[in-house]
Amino acid sequence: MINTPAESQPPKLLEQVAARMRVKHYSLRTEKSYVDWIKRYIWHHGKRHPKDLGAAEVEAFLSHLAVTRNVSASTQNQAKSAILFLYKEVLGVQLPWLDNVTQAKAPKRLPVVLTRDEVQALLNRLDGTMWLLVSLLYGSGLRLMECLRLRVKDVDLARCEILVREGKGFKDRVTMLPKSLIEPLKQHLLKVKALHQEDLAAGLGAVFMPMALDKKYPNAGKDWAWQYVFPSIKLSVDPLSKVIRRHHADEKTVQRAVKKAVNLARITKLATPHTLRHSFATHLLEGGYDIRTVQELLGHSDVATTMIYTHVLNKGGQGVASPLDTMSA
Repeated sequence: MINTPAESQPPKLLEQVAARMRVKHYSLRTEKSYVDWIKRYIWHHGKRHPKDLGAAEVEAFLSHLAVTRNVSASTQNQAKSAILFLYKEVLGVQLPWLDNVTQAKAPKRLPVVLTRDEVQALLNRLDGTMWLLVSLLYGSGLRLMECLRLRVKDVDLARCEILVREGKGFKDRVTMLPKSLIEPLKQHLLKVKALHQEDLAAGLGAVFMPMALDKKYPNAGKDWAWQYVFPSIKLSVDPLSKVIRRHHADEKTVQRAVKKAVNLARITKLATPHTLRHSFATHLLEGGYDIRTVQELLGHSDVATTMIYTHVLNKGGQGVASPLDTMSA
């Protein structure tokens, strides 16, 4: 019996999923999440190959998540997206519309918003790079990962603009750079540039390049313009290429710092880094800015998404005053 060389064997299913996702430029985080859900789907059906399963089995798994596991609607939707990606992009199978899935209920919650005084109290409990980063989240309305993935070339100090590349939905947008942060940002970038020079002197200094640009421009990853505005303090091994690089700062570090600052400021609201984005939008609307302008700064596709902030304004979405406040003495 002749053994087939390992390199001539077809890739395993999960390897095919990962390869297809990289071709379509999905993030590593999404790739790991999708692979994990596909694993769970296969295990749920007794390790049967997905090509032997169909819409009924997909419906059964998604209903199991909602009914037995009691997962949130967003979690169930993520599992659904992963499985549909498997069938459509990897197996080339078009499943019928999933009509019989028990949908997890999505709670209709209003966003947590801090007052201006609470934002100031939170920022007063931070310093250095963390203060600058969190100030950008509030002052520019950035999502946490949008801020961490900023490159030097995306920050225009002269025009007071920040170009957010491939934000949610793979869309680019331009948002404001607060004038009060220009000088602190200049000083911060001087330190980052010095760190980059040290990496270059050590034979390193190349960062991750999106869309395989490192193959088209092999030396671009070492250019100052492509460096992260908020790099990690430690070098790490790229999980895909195995190259030693300096990635951007870890989002968990920011989350822990904000949580600690919230506690020190004695803020009772369940505030996270994303709360600062909600506060940015609400305070702009309170200041009288047009909702379409706020929509553009936030990068929302539908103005209805931005409308939710009108419900947390001091006077409510329609500016209605309470009858108790209008009662005569």
